[in-house]
Amino acid sequence: MPMDQLANQLKYSPYRFFSAGEWGAFRADTPMTLNQDEVARLRSLGDPIDLEEVGRIYLSLSRLLSAHVESSQLLFDQRKRFFKAQNSTKTPFIIGIAGSVAVGKSTTARVLKELLARWPSSPKVDLVTTDGFLLPNEILRRENLMERKGFPESYDIGGLLRFLSAIKSGAPDVRAPLYSHLTYDVLPNRYVAIDRPDILIFEGLNVLQTRDLPKDGKIVPFLSDFFDFSIYIDAEVELIHNWYIERFMRLRQTAFRNPDSFFHRYCQLSEDSARAVAEGLWHNINLKNLRENIQPTRPRADLILRKGSDHLVEEVALRKL
Repeated sequence: MPMDQLANQLKYSPYRFFSAGEWGAFRADTPMTLNQDEVARLRSLGDPIDLEEVGRIYLSLSRLLSAHVESSQLLFDQRKRFFKAQNSTKTPFIIGIAGSVAVGKSTTARVLKELLARWPSSPKVDLVTTDGFLLPNEILRRENLMERKGFPESYDIGGLLRFLSAIKSGAPDVRAPLYSHLTYDVLPNRYVAIDRPDILIFEGLNVLQTRDLPKDGKIVPFLSDFFDFSIYIDAEVELIHNWYIERFMRLRQTAFRNPDSFFHRYCQLSEDSARAVAEGLWHNINLKNLRENIQPTRPRADLILRKGSDHLVEEVALRKL
């Protein structure tokens, strides 16, 4: 079945819809530059992506993005001539990736990073997630926002906008804060420097989020204003729910066993109690965020990858030009 409200009026939809098989044919002669061991290293816990899925979905996407990057570089050169600029700094091509927790954003971002970096032109490709721009837990507790972690108000929006603005301006060594999934917190005074990449992949729950517009017409920048291309990873809500619970239960047997883990206390619970905790976290935090903030941004994406029950992409929607 096509993507619900996006395809309700196919005649007027801004998207073209393709089955996974149809989309895979657009790979054409794009070579496979990854091997199975590399794909296994890149995929997240519980994500079954394999070399066949990379060939079926991501090589076609890599080819499409190559065309967009090439067109962007051509437009840059044309503008440079238009302004008669001698020393204009080429700005990075920024790809935003959005979607729910547990839907596979991180895997998609890592696979794309590797594929794009292996183009014949050997571009410099960097990947940054919005996790590092979350407010520290100390602030979230003080503001009573710990149960809103991942919601738009839990991020340093100013920091996010300053980072993307500096990247798009071609500034060197732009710092992005680092986040620890072990301690579930921003790492104090720890940063990664992003130095003028050709392509930046920017991944996070709410990167396509908008805000209310002022009535006086003042400029209100959104993160997506800095994107050249955006991708939304999609699936039925019940499937995402199942993947989230499955991942939580697996982490309980692995990462949560580390005494330094923020979630270490959950590995001491019985299986039924731990599952009840996971259900509570899903319904009280992640489902609310998905319905209130994340899913409503789906129609703003340039490309939507719709996953089926096997966690593999079964349909692709591409915005018409």
